[in-house]
Amino acid sequence: MTTRTLTFLASATFLALAACSDGDSISNTPEPPPPPPPAPAPPPVTNAVFEVTAVNLTTGQPLSPLAAVIHDGDFRAFTVGEAASEGLELLAEGGDNSGFLDEASGRAEASGSAPIGPGGSETLTLELDGDDTSSAVLTLMTMLVNTNDVIAGVNSMDLSNLEVGDSATVNSIAYDAGTEANSEAAGTIPGPADGGEGFNAARDDIADQVTMHGGVVTASDGLANSVLSEIHRFDNPVVRVRIIRTQ
Repeated sequence: MTTRTLTFLASATFLALAACSDGDSISNTPEPPPPPPPAPAPPPVTNAVFEVTAVNLTTGQPLSPLAAVIHDGDFRAFTVGEAASEGLELLAEGGDNSGFLDEASGRAEASGSAPIGPGGSETLTLELDGDDTSSAVLTLMTMLVNTNDVIAGVNSMDLSNLEVGDSATVNSIAYDAGTEANSEAAGTIPGPADGGEGFNAARDDIADQVTMHGGVVTASDGLANSVLSEIHRFDNPVVRVRIIRTQ
């Protein structure tokens, strides 16, 4: 074989090897990492929800429409020994809860739909915006309408320890708002025993302060000008309040 032939074969072999090398080359560039999984969606915000039931424990005293509010601890419906607010006076003398609810300005509030008769009850639902109950307290007020200015209910009850499914029950005594004299005279009581005016802006009670109420003195007890009778008497407690956290 001639030198020229060998040179040609060597060149052909080199070209063939180069072609194979180009076609079968392995890249050293690393694969890009896969994209991270999407972040989990934040859990939905759950509102705290409370069902509040008031039961009338009296035999002859309808309750005015309830005023229920969940608020922070800086509001109180009243303090024994101090004068009632104007909103509480309006509720205590005439059963109108609008001014009282305005004063409370709570995180959640509800008004009863109608008076509650003796032995009757009503349940209100109060829903907070969010589930933070660390400073939440409940106030519920109502008037015994066959009186001059008797109130009852719950005054700033702490709700922070109530978990979902928990419940609590409070029995309320009667309080005298101290804004109207307990004359029981015709024309001064808004309930069905009289049908009188109820609220009067003049405060004519002996002591302009909230106190525990001693009970009514009726015509049967010798109060000649009283429009009340034995059925309108009441013993403590007068209202039972049950609170359930449902959510």
